[in-house]
Amino acid sequence: MKGSFRTGVATLSLVISTSSWADTFPSRPITWVVPYTPGGVTDHTSRMIGKLMADDLGQPVVVDNRPGAGGQLGTEQFKRATPDGYTLLYGTQGTLATSPWLYKNVTYKPMEDFIPVHGMLASPTILVTGANNRFKTIEELVAFAKANPGKVNMGSAGIGTGSHLAGELFQNAAGIKFTHVPYKGSGPALNDLRGGAIDLLFDYMVSSTPHLQAGAIRPLAVTGKERVAALPDTPTIAEAGFPEAQTTSWAGIFVPAGTPEPVIARLAQSMDKALASETVRTYAREFGSEPLIGLSQDKFSDFVREEMARWKGVVEKANLQLD
Repeated sequence: MKGSFRTGVATLSLVISTSSWADTFPSRPITWVVPYTPGGVTDHTSRMIGKLMADDLGQPVVVDNRPGAGGQLGTEQFKRATPDGYTLLYGTQGTLATSPWLYKNVTYKPMEDFIPVHGMLASPTILVTGANNRFKTIEELVAFAKANPGKVNMGSAGIGTGSHLAGELFQNAAGIKFTHVPYKGSGPALNDLRGGAIDLLFDYMVSSTPHLQAGAIRPLAVTGKERVAALPDTPTIAEAGFPEAQTTSWAGIFVPAGTPEPVIARLAQSMDKALASETVRTYAREFGSEPLIGLSQDKFSDFVREEMARWKGVVEKANLQLD
């Protein structure tokens, strides 16, 4: 009888403690670990959304840039954070859905060490070619590549990056083979695309827009579900006949495993409110991105698992393995 009484008291105490925690959270600043360099698109996005969340939560959301190893370093450090909701992770397709399959030395397990809280933004890539390149349409590109395996040079922002993997996904869908030319970032790749050293590149609107506006490169297709407002005449990859190559690069917030559910729910609520704001909607329209409104907790967990399975298949088919 005494044992049952003690168990009941312990359970009641836990319920009261958890409820109290949820009622008072947050009571101090929140740190948002962004495992990329300051000044880039991830930094800008996190600071913009972090400010909106801070306004809603009543506490500062402080961005902590921890770059290194393509986002792995900061993500691995985050694994050791206290699971109390006061440390968040800026998780991406690269760090959570592809790196575990690409690299041998990844020490974290996304769905065991972290809890998905809420999706943030999804951005399509754009298949672009040089303004003076022979390919005027995606159909011409595929026809030439099929007749000339390996003779089309595909640039990327680096081995294992989103631009590289989007290209691998497209080759799988189209049944063709390019010669991959990796660069250290999309900037150098775009310069060589303009000069004709490479034939094509899968890139993002944020970096391609100045070159598109200058008429130095030509868009052939968009990998998202819908056409981009800034490129209304450019078909989606599905419209071009390759629905299997449809993809977006996404990001979201995560907390360490063991974080209390009421705290996770409060963070998810705050992120959803931020994504619905006109500030984020305007930003998303400008760069052809989609705010992932409503993609929270269980839905986001399912989404991440599906993405991990998808990119595992792409990495294995391309026989990609990095140290």
